[in-house]
Amino acid sequence: MAGRILTVPNQITLLRLGFLPLFIIAILYDHYRWALLLLILAGLTDLFDGLLARRLGQRTALGAYLDPVADKLLLSSSFVLLAVKAKLDWWLAILVLGRDLLILAVSAAILLVVHYREFPPSLYGKANTLCQILLVLAVLANEVAPVRWLAGMVTVFVYLVAAFTVISGLHYAVVIAQRLSQQHEPTRPKPHGTG
Repeated sequence: MAGRILTVPNQITLLRLGFLPLFIIAILYDHYRWALLLLILAGLTDLFDGLLARRLGQRTALGAYLDPVADKLLLSSSFVLLAVKAKLDWWLAILVLGRDLLILAVSAAILLVVHYREFPPSLYGKANTLCQILLVLAVLANEVAPVRWLAGMVTVFVYLVAAFTVISGLHYAVVIAQRLSQQHEPTRPKPHGTG
């Protein structure tokens, strides 16, 4: 059982989680070059563990939960820390964190009450995550080597993240509501024949 849990992809995901305190320290002490390097390494491990899980046939329930948790922890801490350092506006950090906390609370409540477990990521959610990663990368890169085009990219991605945060949150709410209503839709008795 332990061998099945501690697969190579899961160990790589745990390594990515290990980058988190180093990443936090790097930003807190204005070592943006190190923070950028750690974020790139985290992104590579994310790509690598997914490829290995598919290639080696080592997809596990733990990995399915651990992988997005590692991503969310890294991104959430990025937005909070960059807002603390005044590199991003607080309204954006609050919007991003608020959506994630709301989805987490709703998912937990649904799981506890109706035991519904299927919360597949949507295309909008994936686009939101991608834009968040690119925004954090752009902010850190602009701190390492400030140039006008990077500052412009930061502005573009700020609005893209804000838009996809709202859109993906609304889409999530609609999809879950539809699935729950279909799951609990009462079965109607078939009409009896008259002949």
